[in-house]
Order: sequence, then structure tokens, then C-alpha cells
Amino acid sequence: MSHQTPLSSSVPQVNCLDLWRAENDRLVRQAKVAQDSDLSLRRQQLAQDSLEGFRGLLHSLLVLETQKQLGPRLEGGLMELWNSVLHVSSLPPELLPALHHLAGLQAALWLSTDRLGDLTLLLQTLNGSQSEASGDLLLLLKTWNPPAKASDDPLTLQDAQGLRDVLLTASAFRQGLQELITGSLPRALSSLYEAASGLCPRPVLVQVYTALGTCLRKMGSPQRALLYLVAALKGESICGPPLLEASRLYRQLGNTVAELESLELLVEALNVIPSSEVPHFLIEVELLLPRPDPASPLHCGTLSQVKYLLASRCLQMGRAEDAVEHYLDLLALLLDGSEPKFSPPTCPPGPCMPEVFLEAAAALIQAGRAQDALTVCEELLSRTSSLLPKMPQPWKDARKGTKESPQCPSWVSATYLLQGQAWVQLGDQKQAISEFSRCLELLFRATPKDKEQGPASNCEQGYTSDVELQQLRAAALISRGLEWGASGQDTKALQDFLLSVQVYPGNGDASFHLLQTLKRLDRRDEATALWQRLEAQTKLPQENATWSLPLYLETCLSWIRPPDREALLEEFGTSLQEPCDL
Repeated sequence: MSHQTPLSSSVPQVNCLDLWRAENDRLVRQAKVAQDSDLSLRRQQLAQDSLEGFRGLLHSLLVLETQKQLGPRLEGGLMELWNSVLHVSSLPPELLPALHHLAGLQAALWLSTDRLGDLTLLLQTLNGSQSEASGDLLLLLKTWNPPAKASDDPLTLQDAQGLRDVLLTASAFRQGLQELITGSLPRALSSLYEAASGLCPRPVLVQVYTALGTCLRKMGSPQRALLYLVAALKGESICGPPLLEASRLYRQLGNTVAELESLELLVEALNVIPSSEVPHFLIEVELLLPRPDPASPLHCGTLSQVKYLLASRCLQMGRAEDAVEHYLDLLALLLDGSEPKFSPPTCPPGPCMPEVFLEAAAALIQAGRAQDALTVCEELLSRTSSLLPKMPQPWKDARKGTKESPQCPSWVSATYLLQGQAWVQLGDQKQAISEFSRCLELLFRATPKDKEQGPASNCEQGYTSDVELQQLRAAALISRGLEWGASGQDTKALQDFLLSVQVYPGNGDASFHLLQTLKRLDRRDEATALWQRLEAQTKLPQENATWSLPLYLETCLSWIRPPDREALLEEFGTSLQEPCDL
């Protein structure tokens, strides 16, 4: 059309508009045929043809604007332009439907780009209200009543009323998600109910129901939350976010089997290659929603992140063989380079790659696969050999005039700790003691570091909290002490248990192992004094730990924990009543 209507043409403008309208109506009819087509290829081709046609129409409008030689555009931006147009006293009534339709398009653009202030001002102007009380975006959208277009107006794919309904649903959902993230749960619930009652295609309804499930779970209504999650999971295709939220809900309810099943289904869902998107003919709710950020209940992470969550939960719940399977799958996935840099979404600080190796090794030991655990540890050390300290000689700081030992990340020490445990399982006490000694040599060089720099840098640079460092030292000393005791060297075992109590007085495991060793060495007075302290401690209220340890360390500590402390104390107390041999 632009070629048929050059700037110097003497054809009346009305003929150009008639031609434009005829082409517009034809394209609208073609697009509606494509929209109703069940054949994806034909639908895609018709959609592409319609899009190209509408672009041509847009270009022809620019030609018409040039012919009319309109005055200069306003410099104050779109909002000023809208104000000037909507406040024209001589605005013809027949232009109002088209103007409101255009305002709906502007509103969709501003909503999708988070220009909520401009959007609010536009709706206030459309509704003729400027009071502060009318600043509620949802209320403004409900109040907006676009005039109906005349029957002889050009055809459109989507009228202003339809746009308003889409805007209302999208705005309610966006607002509800934001309120949910910031913790305004009652307001979030109201906004999400508003979104669910609006114009919600099935994919959006799944997301709304998932957010409602999250909100209700956090508000202490797990059964109501479950109803929405079940509704979200109905249908042919399984979506990730409701499965992840279902796993959180089942975990809160203590239903471990259902929690792990949800995570397994989520892994399957993330393994499915998504089908090509169906072309959009209309402005729909999905197009106006932001991409979920990690704080959103609609963010389910990558395949590797979910695999890690599943593996770690299996290890925590004592399902070692399942944990091994998932950890090995995860390591294969991460090491082949097909996944992006690993940063699990579970909860801060979250493990880094070395800790994933360590957890995998711990799971293998737990499952009785000590030789495989050694292989994983060796792989970790070989991949990070550049980070290992030079062992032979400490280096001298010339400015301070003191000798200092080089530092190494805590997970290097933990690798030797796990290798020692693997050799324990294989029955090689000498090799186990050697690995525990290497671990301790590194640990007693280390100093705790502040963890305020963020989890990624902490892990990469080996930063360790004071509690974690103390627990690692205690675990290595207890582990070595147990091997000394198993080989009949109780004096050496006693030294390790005494040192373990000193480096971490709060570790009750070391005290119980010390008690047993004192008893075997027949050091009755010392054993009695320790038993009395332990008896008194059991009667005190137990304080909840305000810190958390890495999962591999928690697992390792569980292996060296005395099986029944109360029975041990009771047995020792009974032995005190027996007469001692003179």
C-alpha cells in the first residue's frame, strides 16, 4: 500500500483509509482462522503471514501521518501526550472506543515493563479520578469501563474490554506474588484469589494455584494448600513449580515418602524437552507476567539444582542407596558441562561443587560402598590439586618475623576425613589412622573465617565458620581415637578424646567416648567425675542449635555418635555401685 500511495499522490485520503481498513479486516479474519486451526504447521504459517501483514499496515499508517504533516510531538513523554489527548474538550465521541482500545495497549506495555506509576496515572485519567484514594491499581482496573465499539468499526482481534480483563488478572497475580515474597500473606491471599477468579488460561491457573498453595502453607493451612496443589497438578502436562511446592508441603507435614516422590516427578518433568511455543494472537496474561526470580514460588530451578535437592533429602532421611544414585547422576550431569554453574536454591548458604563431591562420598560410605567413596574423594583432590597447600615447610613472613602455615579450604581436610572413614569400613586401621592424621594436620593450621562475603566466595575460598572448624577437628580426633581403641592402643585413644573435648567442649560425643576409654583404662576417679558431669548435663534443658553444619559433616558425625547415651550412663552408674577390687 505504501508503494501505491506515494506522497505526491492526489488520491483522496479517505480512499487510503478505506484500503487500509479492508486490508486490516482481511488480516483479522485470517488470524482468527489461524487461531482456530488444529494443525500446528498451518497455524504457525498463518500467524506469520498475519504478522507480516499487520507490519505492512503499520508502515502504511506512518505514510499517512507524513502526508497529513502533523505538528511536532510533545517532548514530555507518553504520559503528557495521553493527558493532552484525554483532556481535549472537543474530542469526538466516536473516537472514544478506539482511544480506550489504544489505552489498553499502552497499559499492557507499561504493566509488562513495571511502569506501574504511569499505568496508575493513565487509569486515573481514563476514569476521571485523581484522588489518592483511587491509587489502587486493581480498583482502577475494575472501575475502568471501556465504551463498546460501533458495529461498523474496523475488525479487531481483541477488544478493549478483553484487554481490561487480561490486565486485571495479570495485575492481581503480579501483586499477589510480590506480597507473597515480601511476607504480606493475608494481602497476597486476597490478590491471588482475585487472579484465580479472573480470565485465567490453564497455564496461568496452574501458577496461581501454586502461589495459593505456598501462601496457605506459610499461613498454617496445609490441607487447604494441598487442595490447590492437587488442582494445579491435574491435567495432561506436569509442571515443575507445583511439584516443588508439594515437596515443601509434604516435608512440613512429615510425609517423607510423598516429599521424595514429588521431587522425583519434578526431575522427570525437567527432563522433558519443552514443545515449541504456540504463537500468540492476543495479548494474554502470560505475556504480562515477570520471569520468576529465585524468591518466587514459581521458580523451580534447573535440573541439577533439583537433583541435588532430591539427593540431599535422601541422604538426610537415611535412604543411602537412593542418595547414591542421585548424587552420581548429579555429578555426571555437572561434570559433562551441560549444566550452568551450580548454585542450589535450597537455602543459604548452600553447597558448592566440592561439598557435592563430599556429600556423594558420604552417601557411598553410608551405603557400604567404601571403595567407590575413595574414588570420588580422589577425583575431587585431583581436580583441585592446585588449591592444596605445599606440605614440607612452613613459610616465613619477613615483615612479621614469624612462621605461618599455608591455608587450605576446609573441604580438603574433610576429604581426608571421609577417606579415613572409607578405610575404616574396608578394615584397614593403619590407612584410616593415616588419613585422619593428614586431616588433623591441615585442620590445626586452619583459622576460622568470616562468612559475610556470600556462599559462593566462601566455598571457593575455603571460608569456614568457627563452629564448623571445631566440629571438623572433633570429628577427626574422635575418628582417630576410635581406631586407636579398636587396635588396643587405649592410651593414644585417650589423648585424642581428651583433645577433642578441649577443642570443642560442646561436643558430647567426645565426652562419652572419653568415659568409655577411662573405664577401660581403669582410671576410676576420673571416669566417675566425668560421669557425674554428664549426668548433670542430661538434666539441664537442651538448647537448640543456632547454626547448621554441612550435610557431609552431619553424616560423618552420625557414624561416630555413641548409640545410646542414656544406657551408657546407666550402665556406668551401676558399675560404680559394685565393689572395686583392692
